[in-house]
Amino acid sequence: MATANRPSTTYLQREESFMYDRENRFRMEDTMNAGRLEYTENGMTHMAARRCDVIRISLSGAIVAFITKVDLPKQFYFDIPDARISKVGAILMKTFANNTAEIRFLRLLTQKELDRIFVFSTHPAHKDRVLDVRSW
Repeated sequence: MATANRPSTTYLQREESFMYDRENRFRMEDTMNAGRLEYTENGMTHMAARRCDVIRISLSGAIVAFITKVDLPKQFYFDIPDARISKVGAILMKTFANNTAEIRFLRLLTQKELDRIFVFSTHPAHKDRVLDVRSW
């Protein structure tokens, strides 16, 4: 009866996800870009889009800020229209009280995409970035 007080372990408690448990954490950089989140509401009947500001970004995730409080779903598409990056699958990791949210991309951004984001950023740290038109 010594095992009655110990919580039982299940199959899912022993499983490990590569994406969320063992993946490298990439350093987030400050940026200021316009972003857009697209998701379905009421099942599949209505498509909604919300504008946001991307304030920090890395290859695997971002921190976005909203003007007002928004109830986001767990899964959505993420776009950065200025840099012509569209339909990146993302999930909501955490929401904060100051109308910001941490999101995680379902695929890693490439370094070329990240450089293109920084070229179109209005953050002072990226004011000298230029775009190589041959790489587009």
